[in-house]
Amino acid sequence: MPWKASRPVDLKVEFIARLQRGERMTDLCQEFGIARKTGHKLLNRYKQLGAAGLEELSRAPKHIPHRTPEELASAVIDERRAHPSWGPKKLKDVLEKRLGREFPSASTIGSVLTRAGLVESRKRRSRYRSSPTGLCSAEHPNDVWCTDYKGQFRLGDQSYCYPLTVTDQFSRFILGCEGMAAISDEAARDVFEGIFREHGLPQVIRSDNGTPFASTGLAGLTKLSVYWIRLGIRQERIRPAHPEENGRHERMHLTLKRETTRPARHNLLQQQERFDEFVEEFNERRPHEALGMKRPKEVHEPSPRPYPEPLAHQAYPTHDDVLSVNREGAIHLPGRGQIYLSRALADQQVGLREEDDGRWLVSFASLDLGHIELNKTFTPLA
Repeated sequence: MPWKASRPVDLKVEFIARLQRGERMTDLCQEFGIARKTGHKLLNRYKQLGAAGLEELSRAPKHIPHRTPEELASAVIDERRAHPSWGPKKLKDVLEKRLGREFPSASTIGSVLTRAGLVESRKRRSRYRSSPTGLCSAEHPNDVWCTDYKGQFRLGDQSYCYPLTVTDQFSRFILGCEGMAAISDEAARDVFEGIFREHGLPQVIRSDNGTPFASTGLAGLTKLSVYWIRLGIRQERIRPAHPEENGRHERMHLTLKRETTRPARHNLLQQQERFDEFVEEFNERRPHEALGMKRPKEVHEPSPRPYPEPLAHQAYPTHDDVLSVNREGAIHLPGRGQIYLSRALADQQVGLREEDDGRWLVSFASLDLGHIELNKTFTPLA
């Protein structure tokens, strides 16, 4: 009778029963097609454990060399609970530096998190394929700064918070995260002035097309963008409905939302305190995969362009005339009267240069705005 003829446990019961009835071990082993060693092993197990010894035993090894030690798994779980948005690579890097010992691979840490129920499954999305947009690429710190308002949310006291954020695209360093009670040119300028004084000036600032970064008026100007231009900062605007063109900044927003607004604090001061804690952790302690697991602070450096004190008036050495824009956004041309430009240019100076066709080109800093026609009307550049 072959050993596999029926359930193994039934054969084992029959084998032991016949042994107890006096049949010889050698004959039974030959009949069941097993070695005498196996027969004696089965008999000894029955003597030690009784009928339970005839059940199938687990084939899992008692020792698994690659199994993550409990103390390391516990450290991973504790760190993940303290930083819910950190993935396995960040957790591995931070724990190894803090504890001074080697941790398992990132994939093993991911398995530990999954078994602990700390990984949320995400819906699979189609991969975005980028296309050129004319936006410049940052090769060094302060080449491009990115700015935006993260979506507003309600605080515990039922007031709204509008976080204004600024990051360096190259180093991912968060230059500012300020909770605002409202969106305004004046408040945003105050925030940027503080950042400029501390970190210097960038070459480019990238934003979307919303207030206070852009408008539907002349050249899309706002008081804030006029301030940037006056400082020699070039503005880039992403295409409408294409937030992926400011993707690094938007990715930071996702982390900011997860770690600072769930739940939101009771009032704006408490929420700002939470923002400040997040910025310090993000810049100084949170490793970034795109930076080779360095922290943004290790990569960022101050700009070599300091904030000018005082802010100088615009110079127009190649222009025929320089006129001041009044508080209503208009200039006065002798013999031609008032010509409206934009309220965003109020109290600024613009340059005028006569062209060969008799029209006057109006410029602000390095930005050409449009022409004053022969019929005294102003035509913006397309």
